[in-house]
Amino acid sequence: MSQFLESISYGQWILHALVLLPLIGVLPVLLGGEAAAKWTALVVTTLEFLLSLGLWWALDPGSGNLQLVSAAPWIPSWGITYRVGIDGISLVMVLLTTALMPLSVLASWRYITRRERGFYALMLVLLTGMVGVFIALDLFLFYIYFEVMLIPMYFIIGIWGGTNRLYAAIKFFIYTMAGSLLMLVAILVMVWKIQTATGTLSFGYEHLLENASALGRAAPWLFAAFAVAFAIKVPIFPFHTWLPDAHVEAPTAGSVLLASVMLKIGTYGFLRFGVPFFPQVALSPAVSSLMVTLAVIGIVYGALVAMVQPDVKKLVAYSSVSHMGFVMLGIWGLTLQSVQGALMVMISHGLSTGALFLLIGMLYERRHTRLIEDYGGIARVVPVFSLILTVVALSSIGLPGLNGFVGEFLVLLGSFTAFPWATGIATTGVIFAAAYLLWALQRMIFNRLDDRENEHLSDLSGRELAVLLPILVGIVWLGLYPAPVLRRTETASRQYLDAALSRTARAPTAMLPAGVSEPGAAR
Repeated sequence: MSQFLESISYGQWILHALVLLPLIGVLPVLLGGEAAAKWTALVVTTLEFLLSLGLWWALDPGSGNLQLVSAAPWIPSWGITYRVGIDGISLVMVLLTTALMPLSVLASWRYITRRERGFYALMLVLLTGMVGVFIALDLFLFYIYFEVMLIPMYFIIGIWGGTNRLYAAIKFFIYTMAGSLLMLVAILVMVWKIQTATGTLSFGYEHLLENASALGRAAPWLFAAFAVAFAIKVPIFPFHTWLPDAHVEAPTAGSVLLASVMLKIGTYGFLRFGVPFFPQVALSPAVSSLMVTLAVIGIVYGALVAMVQPDVKKLVAYSSVSHMGFVMLGIWGLTLQSVQGALMVMISHGLSTGALFLLIGMLYERRHTRLIEDYGGIARVVPVFSLILTVVALSSIGLPGLNGFVGEFLVLLGSFTAFPWATGIATTGVIFAAAYLLWALQRMIFNRLDDRENEHLSDLSGRELAVLLPILVGIVWLGLYPAPVLRRTETASRQYLDAALSRTARAPTAMLPAGVSEPGAAR
């Protein structure tokens, strides 16, 4: 299969098609009627997903190098090229994005009833930005896609969001814009300094990576700028305050895409750029300790704050802060298990939290409240909804046999050598997650059915089951048989570790984190 796809250059053109197809789809969405907009968006996003599936076989899992690379001149006088390609890390992020997008469109079917053309056009532009970020191999191109995502999400929250939508949209915009502008300055300084050292003006990822040692004393400042931009996206404590407002006020599809995809762009940025470009800074004891400390604070703080939330959507939003802390711990754990675990947590969080937001949105469409105290005993009237909510919550907790367990187990296992105390404290996050989610389940779907307004709730419709069942299949598949995904991310993870640690090893050994002395330790 892979040889056939390679023979027709499927991989190269499919990457371009994945970026262009949603943009092309914007035109019929805007030109058609309001009622036809969702159908057009569904067709385009479904085609996008089907096209992206070919990448699973087109990528050689035995190679950790960037593959399916293709480039075209864009602004040669500025050293800017339209250059795209993927490795195992990009592959899983692209597939997660394309898989969730048609489900998000279906989830908006009855929820979005005004300005439908504008909403679905913005969703397609957002899709282009999200896919583009994961495949861009030119830093100028990466920055463009990074910004392209910001504007559609701002309008999606600001126009179709809840009561405080404007406040949430502006806060989201200011936070992410501040971070991305810092990153832009860092990119320009980095390109200028490397041009001065090598005589070549280029924004190309590989060129900048190979010559990053020329950054000299500017490296700590440049890393700081990249780190702040990505930390806001993750978000890392204390850069997380925009997240609960954005999640709560966004429409269901916006919450799903924010949690499932856009948060991952921050951690992807650390894996692709932050650590590989500046390993001597990123992996120094001071920075490693700081990042791991913030990750652990995020895990515990996010879980404790989630526990006291009266609004179930805000509970899930704070749980994201906790889960993303595991990803950061895995990235700085610097072992193959921890890095692959971080990737698995990214995928699992995308599925489980996305499903939780979908379920909350479906319940909100029926009762128009997200307060936990307004429910209770609804398992008696909506058994299918309650069963699926229970399975998804258990997957988010990390129950063995479901997807959440695999990633968190690998992160804790792989990080223990370098950060035993931090890993021990992070383990409490799993316990806290069980506490706040099971407690919320008990109050919402069990106990007594004592509110008459809940007695006539309708159970899930066929459309809603069609949205949730593919995610449930993914949750069970990754929990029982994660090997195919781990196989495709293994070599890229090794490549990340070898590149970071071999360059760091040329620096004084005191700069390496405790417990990691040589690149071979990663194996």
